[in-house]
Formats: sequence, structure tokens, C-alpha cells
Amino acid sequence: MKFVTIGYGDREGYDRTAPAVRDAAHAHDDRLRAAGVEAGVAGAPVQVRNHDDAGTTVEQGPFLTSALPVAGFAVIEAASLQEAVDLVAKTPCAVAHGVVEVWPLHTLEG
Repeated sequence: MKFVTIGYGDREGYDRTAPAVRDAAHAHDDRLRAAGVEAGVAGAPVQVRNHDDAGTTVEQGPFLTSALPVAGFAVIEAASLQEAVDLVAKTPCAVAHGVVEVWPLHTLEG
């Protein structure tokens, strides 16, 4: 199964996390990427609309708002939701006072 993960976190939470914990989390991320996880840091988003196929509009900025800024994304493969949770539980956002959402990615048939 594939999962999309979204990491949320801010510099304040990151900075108040012990350096050894942060270093271990970054090493964990390095191992995940070496194992094939596609991960990256979030850039500046845009909103795209094309209501009724009448013309595309693009606006700067996120549509989604949250208590913490989006820090990054990953696409991971795991046998179950629990395994995906275990994989992200030691990532920087999870250990540095942030949060990681794990979304099952269902493929479209057809």
C-alpha cells in the first residue's frame, strides 16, 4: 500500500528539541530516502481552480490552514497503516513538536 504523509512543524518546536533527537530523526529520514521513500520539503503553494471548465485561475498561497505550517511531504510504501505510522514516528516533524498526517493513497481504477 502507498501512503502520503504530510509533516507539520515550525522552527520554534524544532529548536527546542534536543540536538541528539533531531540528529537521530534526520538520520532516520536519510534511511527512509535510501530505502526509496520519496520525500521533500514543502515549497510555496498555489491554488488552482477551473470551475465548470470555464477558465483556470491561480492564486498564491495555501487553501488549507493549520496551527503549524506544512513542512514537507513523502510518499511511502508500507504493508499496513500501522507500519506507515511506525515509519514516520521518528521523523523530524514527529519528534520536534510537530505532527505527521498519514493518508492511505487509493489508486483510481479505470
